[in-house]
Amino acid sequence: MTLVRTVSGVVAGGVVVLLCVVIGAAVVGGSRNFPGPGAESLGWHCVAAVVVIVAQVFADRRRGMSALLGSAVVMITAGVLLWTQWWG
Repeated sequence: MTLVRTVSGVVAGGVVVLLCVVIGAAVVGGSRNFPGPGAESLGWHCVAAVVVIVAQVFADRRRGMSALLGSAVVMITAGVLLWTQWWG
């Protein structure tokens, strides 16, 4: 179970890094009159970051199936974010 929580923690950190990248691209795009990510993309990344952080904290504080459920929420949320905002 520790391995699953570790992997989901890394994935959660990756989602937060993606949020920072999207915010940075929006700021740079806005300051240079270059089209950057829109408000929809920023919103999806913010929501996903909050969900994965809450789910990871839940998984880290629980044991057994509850921890697995929290880790699954992190993985699914990250997968949906990548599928809809980066590959779609």
